[in-house]
Amino acid sequence: MTNEIAVVGFAHAPHVPQTHGTTNGVEMLVPCFQSIYDQLGITKSDIDFWCSGSSDYLAGRAFSFISAIDAIGAVPPINESHVEMDAAWALYEAWVKLRSGQAETALVYGFGKSSAGELNKIMTMQLDPYLVAPLWPDALAVAGLQARAGLDSGRWTEQQMAEVVGDESLLAAPYVADPLRAHDIAPITDGAAAIVLAVGDRARELCERPAWITGIAHRIDAQGLGARDLTRAPSATTAAQEATKGDLSGFDLAELHAPFTHQQLILTEAIGLPADVPVNPSGGALAANPMFAAGLERIGHAATAIISGTANKTLAHATSGPALQQNLVAVMEGSPQ
Repeated sequence: MTNEIAVVGFAHAPHVPQTHGTTNGVEMLVPCFQSIYDQLGITKSDIDFWCSGSSDYLAGRAFSFISAIDAIGAVPPINESHVEMDAAWALYEAWVKLRSGQAETALVYGFGKSSAGELNKIMTMQLDPYLVAPLWPDALAVAGLQARAGLDSGRWTEQQMAEVVGDESLLAAPYVADPLRAHDIAPITDGAAAIVLAVGDRARELCERPAWITGIAHRIDAQGLGARDLTRAPSATTAAQEATKGDLSGFDLAELHAPFTHQQLILTEAIGLPADVPVNPSGGALAANPMFAAGLERIGHAATAIISGTANKTLAHATSGPALQQNLVAVMEGSPQ
């Protein structure tokens, strides 16, 4: 079993409100794959394992991830898997595959064409199918409940929510879904992303300064919105404690997957990030939120800072499910441990 696994390459599609073409992501994925091949000087034959993250509900078709494989090509045959959630969890599966010694390289990708339907209503399908989904609360309504619970309990203020995007003057804007204003909500974004993982010496061959994954973990809270305190994220706390081994010192930056401003406040506290750690220098999901790729992008941006030499230790986070139900935390460093 190998302990040395690193991110060696990252690419993402342009972040746009709408794209033309099919909902299976092929048009977005082909340029991503080519970009990552060019970065590393490889071809698809050099990839031992492929794993993707997407959603048939979002694509509006059954087995959309199978048709997305057209972006890879039929020849040579590939070893492939898929998760029906953000591709950060596909990266976790690939990490396990490499840890077990079954592969030396893996390409992980995620895609989502949010503009193809009514995204906020589509997200209702992930809710409790007996008590909550039949009421059809959309994604903004669920996030609004979470934000209101925090405001009413004194956990945060609307000013603190505005400070996440750095502009309190935005508080003069009207509500979109009380207590959420436009600046509190991630934009509808089409997009795709890809990451290449490699082990040990293979990583060193492909990348001058790999971003070594020194810790990674994910946890899940109850699905039922009434079964947990929506103002906290205990699964993020537990995942962070395992991934960081309890050491939250020395981080040069953190990339948090927070599609709403109040969720960044929840996550910063849940993970225990020191106040001096820059959060989301990439802009985060509030700048661009490609469904099922945004979490993978947080890992990609955190890794790129190490690969480029601008950081030595970074933290990346991804979430999936309603109101921060599921959380993944990864730690990357400039040298393996």
